[in-house]
Amino acid sequence: MTQLLAHRLDAIKPSASMAAKQRVDSLRAAGRPVVDFTIGEPDFATPPHIVQAGIEALLGGQTRYTASAGTPALRQAIAAKFDRENGLAYAPEQIVVGSGAKQIIFEALAATLNPGDEVIVPAPYWVSYPDMVALHGAVPVVVRCGEEQGFKLTSEALEQAITPRTRWLILNSPNNPSGAVYSREELEALAAVLARHPHVWLLTDEIYEHFVFGEARHVSILAVAPELQDRTLIVNGMSKAYAMTGWRIGYGAGPLPLVRAIALLLSQSTSCASSVAQAAASTALQGDQTCVNIASEVFEQRRDRMVGLLRQVPGLRCLSPDGAFYVFPSVEGLLGTRTPQGKMLASDLDVMMYLLDEAQVATIDGSSYGMPGYLRMSFATSTEQIGAGCAAIARAIGLLQPATASLSKENDHA
Repeated sequence: MTQLLAHRLDAIKPSASMAAKQRVDSLRAAGRPVVDFTIGEPDFATPPHIVQAGIEALLGGQTRYTASAGTPALRQAIAAKFDRENGLAYAPEQIVVGSGAKQIIFEALAATLNPGDEVIVPAPYWVSYPDMVALHGAVPVVVRCGEEQGFKLTSEALEQAITPRTRWLILNSPNNPSGAVYSREELEALAAVLARHPHVWLLTDEIYEHFVFGEARHVSILAVAPELQDRTLIVNGMSKAYAMTGWRIGYGAGPLPLVRAIALLLSQSTSCASSVAQAAASTALQGDQTCVNIASEVFEQRRDRMVGLLRQVPGLRCLSPDGAFYVFPSVEGLLGTRTPQGKMLASDLDVMMYLLDEAQVATIDGSSYGMPGYLRMSFATSTEQIGAGCAAIARAIGLLQPATASLSKENDHA
Protein backbone atom coordinates (compact mmCIF):
# COMPACT_ATOMS: atom_id res chain seq x y z
CA MET A 1 0.00 0.00 0.00
CA THR A 2 1.40 3.36 -1.00
CA GLN A 3 1.95 5.92 1.75
CA LEU A 4 -0.97 8.29 2.14
CA LEU A 5 0.32 10.78 4.69
CA ALA A 6 2.71 13.55 3.66
CA HIS A 7 6.36 13.32 4.70
CA ARG A 8 6.17 16.81 6.19
CA LEU A 9 4.22 15.35 9.13
CA ASP A 10 7.37 13.52 10.17
CA ALA A 11 8.86 16.87 11.20
CA ILE A 12 6.24 17.75 13.81
CA LYS A 13 4.84 16.34 17.05
CA PRO A 14 1.53 16.93 18.83
CA SER A 15 1.18 20.08 20.92
CA ALA A 16 2.44 19.31 24.43
CA SER A 17 -0.13 21.59 26.03
CA MET A 18 -3.04 20.00 24.17
CA ALA A 19 -1.69 16.52 24.97
CA ALA A 20 -1.53 17.47 28.65
CA LYS A 21 -5.12 18.68 28.57
CA GLN A 22 -6.23 15.38 27.03
CA ARG A 23 -4.33 13.45 29.72
CA VAL A 24 -6.03 15.43 32.49
CA ASP A 25 -9.44 14.99 30.90
CA SER A 26 -8.89 11.21 30.66
CA LEU A 27 -7.83 10.93 34.31
CA ARG A 28 -10.80 12.96 35.48
CA ALA A 29 -13.14 10.84 33.36
CA ALA A 30 -11.71 7.83 35.20
CA GLY A 31 -12.63 9.43 38.52
CA ARG A 32 -9.22 10.77 39.59
CA PRO A 33 -9.36 14.24 41.22
CA VAL A 34 -6.45 15.85 39.37
CA VAL A 35 -5.23 19.37 40.18
CA ASP A 36 -4.56 20.83 36.75
CA PHE A 37 -1.62 23.23 36.39
CA THR A 38 -1.34 22.64 32.63
CA ILE A 39 -4.12 24.89 31.44
CA GLY A 40 -3.06 27.73 29.17
CA GLU A 41 -6.23 29.76 29.39
CA PRO A 42 -7.86 32.06 31.94
CA ASP A 43 -10.28 30.29 34.27
CA PHE A 44 -12.64 33.29 34.15
CA ALA A 45 -15.82 33.36 32.10
CA THR A 46 -15.89 35.65 29.10
CA PRO A 47 -17.12 39.02 30.47
CA PRO A 48 -20.93 39.41 30.17
CA HIS A 49 -20.86 42.50 27.93
CA ILE A 50 -18.75 40.61 25.39
CA VAL A 51 -21.05 37.58 25.50
CA GLN A 52 -24.03 39.89 25.05
CA ALA A 53 -22.41 41.39 21.96
CA GLY A 54 -22.13 37.91 20.51
CA ILE A 55 -25.79 37.20 21.27
CA GLU A 56 -26.85 40.45 19.66
CA ALA A 57 -24.76 39.62 16.59
CA LEU A 58 -26.56 36.29 16.30
CA LEU A 59 -29.99 37.84 16.72
CA GLY A 60 -29.06 40.64 14.33
CA GLY A 61 -28.24 38.24 11.53
CA GLN A 62 -24.44 38.63 11.57
CA THR A 63 -24.06 34.96 10.72
CA ARG A 64 -22.60 35.06 7.22
CA TYR A 65 -19.14 35.01 5.72
CA THR A 66 -16.98 38.06 6.25
CA ALA A 67 -14.01 39.28 4.25
CA SER A 68 -11.10 36.87 4.65
CA ALA A 69 -9.03 39.53 6.43
CA GLY A 70 -11.84 40.30 8.90
CA THR A 71 -14.75 42.71 9.21
CA PRO A 72 -14.06 46.42 8.70
CA ALA A 73 -15.42 47.09 12.18
CA LEU A 74 -13.01 44.72 13.90
CA ARG A 75 -10.01 45.79 11.88
CA GLN A 76 -10.77 49.41 12.74
CA ALA A 77 -11.13 48.49 16.43
CA ILE A 78 -7.77 46.72 16.32
CA ALA A 79 -6.11 49.71 14.67
CA ALA A 80 -7.54 51.94 17.39
CA LYS A 81 -6.25 49.55 20.05
CA PHE A 82 -2.69 49.72 18.65
CA ASP A 83 -2.85 53.51 18.68
CA ARG A 84 -4.35 53.76 22.16
CA GLU A 85 -2.37 51.07 23.99
CA ASN A 86 0.88 50.70 22.07
CA GLY A 87 1.42 54.06 20.38
CA LEU A 88 1.57 52.38 16.96
CA ALA A 89 -0.11 53.57 13.78
CA TYR A 90 -1.72 50.95 11.55
CA ALA A 91 -4.37 51.38 8.88
CA PRO A 92 -7.16 48.78 8.98
CA GLU A 93 -5.82 47.45 5.66
CA GLN A 94 -2.60 46.46 7.45
CA ILE A 95 -4.48 44.18 9.84
CA VAL A 96 -5.64 40.61 9.28
CA VAL A 97 -7.95 38.58 11.52
CA GLY A 98 -7.79 34.81 11.89
CA SER A 99 -9.19 31.96 13.93
CA GLY A 100 -6.79 32.54 16.79
CA ALA A 101 -3.31 34.03 17.01
CA LYS A 102 -1.98 30.54 16.30
CA GLN A 103 -3.48 30.61 12.82
CA ILE A 104 -2.01 34.02 12.06
CA ILE A 105 1.48 32.74 12.96
CA PHE A 106 0.97 29.57 10.92
CA GLU A 107 -0.18 31.42 7.82
CA ALA A 108 2.56 34.06 8.12
CA LEU A 109 5.18 31.32 8.09
CA ALA A 110 3.40 29.53 5.25
CA ALA A 111 3.42 32.73 3.22
CA THR A 112 7.12 33.45 3.67
CA LEU A 113 9.18 30.30 4.22
CA ASN A 114 10.93 28.19 1.61
CA PRO A 115 12.79 24.91 2.19
CA GLY A 116 16.09 25.53 3.93
CA ASP A 117 15.17 28.94 5.33
CA GLU A 118 16.00 29.46 9.00
CA VAL A 119 13.89 30.88 11.81
CA ILE A 120 15.48 31.88 15.11
CA VAL A 121 13.42 30.58 18.04
CA PRO A 122 14.62 31.57 21.53
CA ALA A 123 14.14 28.82 24.14
CA PRO A 124 12.17 28.40 26.26
CA TYR A 125 9.56 28.77 23.52
CA TRP A 126 5.87 28.22 23.04
CA VAL A 127 5.62 24.61 21.92
CA SER A 128 4.17 25.32 18.47
CA TYR A 129 6.84 27.67 17.08
CA PRO A 130 9.49 25.08 16.05
CA ASP A 131 6.95 22.63 14.69
CA MET A 132 5.20 25.23 12.56
CA VAL A 133 8.58 26.28 11.15
CA ALA A 134 9.52 22.67 10.37
CA LEU A 135 6.12 21.93 8.83
CA HIS A 136 6.85 24.54 6.17
CA GLY A 137 10.20 22.99 5.30
CA ALA A 138 12.31 25.53 7.15
CA VAL A 139 14.81 25.02 9.96
CA PRO A 140 14.08 26.20 13.51
CA VAL A 141 17.33 27.57 14.95
CA VAL A 142 16.78 27.19 18.67
CA VAL A 143 18.83 29.55 20.86
CA ARG A 144 18.95 28.57 24.51
CA CYS A 145 18.18 31.49 26.83
CA GLY A 146 18.89 30.13 30.27
CA GLU A 147 17.75 31.10 33.72
CA GLU A 148 20.98 33.07 34.13
CA GLN A 149 19.75 35.38 31.33
CA GLY A 150 16.28 35.59 32.83
CA PHE A 151 15.10 33.26 30.03
CA LYS A 152 15.58 36.13 27.54
CA LEU A 153 17.46 36.39 24.26
CA THR A 154 20.53 38.62 24.42
CA SER A 155 21.77 40.77 21.56
CA GLU A 156 25.03 38.77 21.50
CA ALA A 157 23.20 35.46 21.14
CA LEU A 158 20.98 36.89 18.40
CA GLU A 159 24.00 38.17 16.47
CA GLN A 160 25.64 34.74 16.60
CA ALA A 161 22.48 32.95 15.43
CA ILE A 162 21.87 35.03 12.29
CA THR A 163 23.05 33.58 8.98
CA PRO A 164 22.36 34.51 5.35
CA ARG A 165 19.49 31.99 5.44
CA THR A 166 17.76 33.56 8.45
CA ARG A 167 14.25 34.61 7.51
CA TRP A 168 12.57 35.41 10.84
CA LEU A 169 13.21 36.00 14.52
CA ILE A 170 10.26 34.97 16.69
CA LEU A 171 10.02 36.99 19.88
CA ASN A 172 7.43 36.31 22.60
CA SER A 173 7.03 38.81 25.43
CA PRO A 174 5.55 38.26 27.96
CA ASN A 175 6.84 34.75 27.40
CA ASN A 176 5.09 31.41 27.51
CA PRO A 177 6.35 29.39 29.42
CA SER A 178 8.77 31.45 31.52
CA GLY A 179 6.81 34.67 32.10
CA ALA A 180 9.87 36.70 31.08
CA VAL A 181 9.19 40.27 29.94
CA TYR A 182 11.72 42.18 27.85
CA SER A 183 12.59 45.67 29.06
CA ARG A 184 12.84 48.68 26.78
CA GLU A 185 16.65 48.52 26.98
CA GLU A 186 16.72 44.84 26.06
CA LEU A 187 14.45 45.45 23.08
CA GLU A 188 16.61 48.34 21.94
CA ALA A 189 19.67 46.05 21.98
CA LEU A 190 17.88 43.39 19.92
CA ALA A 191 16.60 46.01 17.49
CA ALA A 192 20.15 47.29 16.97
CA VAL A 193 21.20 43.80 15.86
CA LEU A 194 18.23 43.50 13.50
CA ALA A 195 19.08 46.90 12.03
CA ARG A 196 22.41 45.43 10.89
CA HIS A 197 20.65 42.50 9.18
CA PRO A 198 17.87 43.87 6.95
CA HIS A 199 17.07 40.43 5.52
CA VAL A 200 15.74 39.24 8.91
CA TRP A 201 12.07 39.82 9.67
CA LEU A 202 10.56 39.96 13.15
CA LEU A 203 7.46 38.13 14.36
CA THR A 204 6.56 39.45 17.81
CA ASP A 205 3.91 37.50 19.71
CA GLU A 206 2.38 39.83 22.30
CA ILE A 207 -0.74 37.92 23.30
CA TYR A 208 0.06 38.13 27.04
CA GLU A 209 0.74 41.87 26.94
CA HIS A 210 -1.91 42.80 29.52
CA PHE A 211 -0.60 40.43 32.16
CA VAL A 212 2.56 42.06 33.55
CA PHE A 213 3.28 42.39 37.25
CA GLY A 214 5.12 44.57 39.73
CA GLU A 215 7.53 47.02 38.14
CA ALA A 216 7.53 45.22 34.77
CA ARG A 217 5.96 46.96 31.79
CA HIS A 218 5.03 45.58 28.40
CA VAL A 219 6.68 47.49 25.58
CA SER A 220 6.19 46.63 21.92
CA ILE A 221 9.53 46.55 20.15
CA LEU A 222 8.16 48.85 17.45
CA ALA A 223 7.60 51.50 20.07
CA VAL A 224 11.38 51.64 20.60
CA ALA A 225 12.43 50.78 17.04
CA PRO A 226 9.79 52.09 14.59
CA GLU A 227 12.27 51.66 11.73
CA LEU A 228 11.55 47.90 11.90
CA GLN A 229 7.84 48.31 11.14
CA ASP A 230 8.21 47.51 7.44
CA ARG A 231 9.53 44.02 8.33
CA THR A 232 7.64 43.20 11.51
CA LEU A 233 4.45 41.26 12.12
CA ILE A 234 2.79 41.88 15.49
CA VAL A 235 0.58 38.99 16.57
CA ASN A 236 -2.06 39.27 19.28
CA GLY A 237 -5.52 37.98 20.04
CA MET A 238 -8.55 37.92 22.27
CA SER A 239 -7.97 34.61 24.05
CA LYS A 240 -5.95 35.63 27.08
CA ALA A 241 -6.87 39.22 27.97
CA TYR A 242 -10.60 38.75 27.47
CA ALA A 243 -10.97 35.06 28.42
CA MET A 244 -12.13 34.28 24.88
CA THR A 245 -10.10 31.15 24.11
CA GLY A 246 -13.03 29.29 22.57
CA TRP A 247 -14.12 32.25 20.45
CA ARG A 248 -10.96 31.81 18.35
CA ILE A 249 -10.06 35.34 17.31
CA GLY A 250 -6.47 36.39 16.73
CA TYR A 251 -4.97 39.13 14.61
CA GLY A 252 -1.79 40.33 13.02
CA ALA A 253 -0.57 43.76 11.97
CA GLY A 254 2.22 44.25 9.47
CA PRO A 255 3.31 45.41 6.05
CA LEU A 256 0.53 45.39 3.49
CA PRO A 257 2.07 42.74 1.15
CA LEU A 258 2.44 40.27 4.04
CA VAL A 259 -1.06 40.96 5.37
CA ARG A 260 -2.52 40.41 1.90
CA ALA A 261 -0.60 37.14 1.55
CA ILE A 262 -1.95 35.89 4.89
CA ALA A 263 -5.49 36.87 3.86
CA LEU A 264 -5.01 35.01 0.57
CA LEU A 265 -4.12 31.82 2.45
CA LEU A 266 -7.09 32.29 4.76
CA SER A 267 -9.36 32.60 1.74
CA GLN A 268 -8.30 29.12 0.67
CA SER A 269 -8.42 27.53 4.12
CA THR A 270 -10.96 28.78 6.67
CA SER A 271 -12.42 31.51 4.40
CA CYS A 272 -12.77 33.78 7.44
CA ALA A 273 -12.99 33.83 11.20
CA SER A 274 -16.38 33.46 12.86
CA SER A 275 -18.55 36.49 12.13
CA VAL A 276 -20.21 36.29 15.54
CA ALA A 277 -16.88 36.08 17.37
CA GLN A 278 -15.58 39.04 15.37
CA ALA A 279 -18.54 41.14 16.48
CA ALA A 280 -17.90 40.20 20.11
CA ALA A 281 -14.19 40.99 19.71
CA SER A 282 -15.02 44.47 18.40
CA THR A 283 -17.03 45.16 21.53
CA ALA A 284 -14.26 43.76 23.75
CA LEU A 285 -11.61 46.04 22.27
CA GLN A 286 -13.77 49.16 22.29
CA GLY A 287 -15.59 48.65 25.58
CA ASP A 288 -14.77 48.99 29.26
CA GLN A 289 -11.36 47.45 30.03
CA THR A 290 -11.99 46.96 33.75
CA CYS A 291 -12.32 43.21 33.23
CA VAL A 292 -8.78 43.05 31.86
CA ASN A 293 -7.35 45.06 34.74
CA ILE A 294 -9.11 42.92 37.33
CA ALA A 295 -7.85 39.72 35.70
CA SER A 296 -4.28 41.02 35.79
CA GLU A 297 -4.56 41.88 39.49
CA VAL A 298 -5.93 38.42 40.29
CA PHE A 299 -3.16 36.71 38.33
CA GLU A 300 -0.52 38.72 40.18
CA GLN A 301 -1.94 37.58 43.52
CA ARG A 302 -1.97 33.98 42.33
CA ARG A 303 1.58 34.29 41.05
CA ASP A 304 2.77 35.45 44.44
CA ARG A 305 0.95 32.58 46.13
CA MET A 306 2.30 29.86 43.86
CA VAL A 307 5.86 31.17 43.83
CA GLY A 308 5.85 31.49 47.62
CA LEU A 309 4.66 27.93 48.09
CA LEU A 310 7.01 26.37 45.54
CA ARG A 311 10.03 28.12 47.02
CA GLN A 312 9.38 26.25 50.27
CA VAL A 313 9.74 22.86 48.56
CA PRO A 314 13.24 21.35 48.78
CA GLY A 315 14.67 20.55 45.35
CA LEU A 316 12.72 23.23 43.49
CA ARG A 317 14.06 26.61 42.35
CA CYS A 318 11.52 29.13 41.11
CA LEU A 319 11.97 32.60 39.65
CA SER A 320 9.04 34.96 40.03
CA PRO A 321 7.70 35.63 36.51
CA ASP A 322 7.13 39.22 35.39
CA GLY A 323 4.24 38.36 33.11
CA ALA A 324 1.82 35.81 31.56
CA PHE A 325 0.28 33.28 33.98
CA TYR A 326 2.92 30.56 34.30
CA VAL A 327 5.76 29.74 36.63
CA PHE A 328 8.71 27.79 35.28
CA PRO A 329 10.47 26.14 38.24
CA SER A 330 13.68 24.20 37.92
CA VAL A 331 13.49 20.55 39.01
CA GLU A 332 17.19 19.88 38.53
CA GLY A 333 17.49 19.43 42.30
CA LEU A 334 15.20 16.39 42.06
CA LEU A 335 17.05 14.60 39.29
CA GLY A 336 18.79 11.48 40.50
CA THR A 337 16.39 10.94 43.40
CA ARG A 338 14.25 7.84 43.64
CA THR A 339 10.54 7.34 44.14
CA PRO A 340 9.13 5.18 46.95
CA GLN A 341 8.88 2.43 44.33
CA GLY A 342 12.59 2.74 43.57
CA LYS A 343 12.37 4.44 40.18
CA MET A 344 15.03 7.07 39.55
CA LEU A 345 13.87 10.47 38.32
CA ALA A 346 16.30 11.07 35.46
CA SER A 347 14.53 13.90 33.62
CA ASP A 348 11.90 16.58 33.89
CA LEU A 349 9.53 14.20 32.11
CA ASP A 350 10.06 11.66 34.91
CA VAL A 351 9.33 14.36 37.51
CA MET A 352 6.19 15.40 35.64
CA MET A 353 4.89 11.84 35.55
CA TYR A 354 5.80 11.23 39.21
CA LEU A 355 3.84 14.30 40.31
CA LEU A 356 0.89 13.17 38.23
CA ASP A 357 0.93 9.64 39.64
CA GLU A 358 1.90 10.36 43.26
CA ALA A 359 0.47 13.85 43.85
CA GLN A 360 -2.28 13.81 41.23
CA VAL A 361 -1.03 17.19 40.03
CA ALA A 362 -0.67 17.80 36.29
CA THR A 363 2.21 19.91 34.96
CA ILE A 364 4.09 20.06 31.63
CA ASP A 365 7.72 19.11 31.17
CA GLY A 366 10.16 21.86 30.26
CA SER A 367 11.67 19.73 27.51
CA SER A 368 8.54 20.37 25.45
CA TYR A 369 9.43 24.07 25.62
CA GLY A 370 13.06 23.52 24.65
CA MET A 371 14.33 23.79 28.24
CA PRO A 372 14.97 20.43 29.94
CA GLY A 373 15.11 20.41 33.71
CA TYR A 374 12.05 22.61 34.26
CA LEU A 375 8.27 22.31 34.56
CA ARG A 376 5.62 24.71 33.31
CA MET A 377 2.87 25.32 35.83
CA SER A 378 -0.10 27.58 35.16
CA PHE A 379 -1.61 29.73 37.88
CA ALA A 380 -4.72 30.38 35.80
CA THR A 381 -6.70 28.51 38.42
CA SER A 382 -8.17 29.27 41.81
CA THR A 383 -6.13 30.11 44.90
CA GLU A 384 -7.63 27.02 46.54
CA GLN A 385 -6.39 24.79 43.75
CA ILE A 386 -2.96 26.45 43.88
CA GLY A 387 -2.74 25.75 47.61
CA ALA A 388 -3.96 22.17 47.30
CA GLY A 389 -1.74 21.39 44.32
CA CYS A 390 1.43 22.86 45.83
CA ALA A 391 0.79 21.03 49.10
CA ALA A 392 0.40 17.76 47.20
CA ILE A 393 3.63 18.45 45.31
CA ALA A 394 5.46 19.11 48.57
CA ARG A 395 4.18 15.86 50.09
CA ALA A 396 5.16 13.84 47.02
CA ILE A 397 8.64 15.39 46.84
CA GLY A 398 9.05 14.70 50.56
CA LEU A 399 8.75 10.98 49.79
CA LEU A 400 11.71 11.00 47.39
CA GLN A 401 14.97 9.45 48.48
CA PRO A 402 18.47 10.46 47.39
CA ALA A 403 19.94 8.01 44.91
CA THR A 404 22.74 7.16 47.32
CA ALA A 405 20.27 6.30 50.07
CA SER A 406 18.35 4.00 47.73
CA LEU A 407 21.55 2.28 46.68
CA SER A 408 22.54 1.75 50.31
CA LYS A 409 19.21 0.07 51.03
CA GLU A 410 19.66 -2.16 47.99
CA ASN A 411 23.10 -3.16 49.28
CA ASP A 412 21.68 -3.89 52.74
CA HIS A 413 19.32 -6.44 51.16
CA ALA A 414 21.96 -7.94 48.89
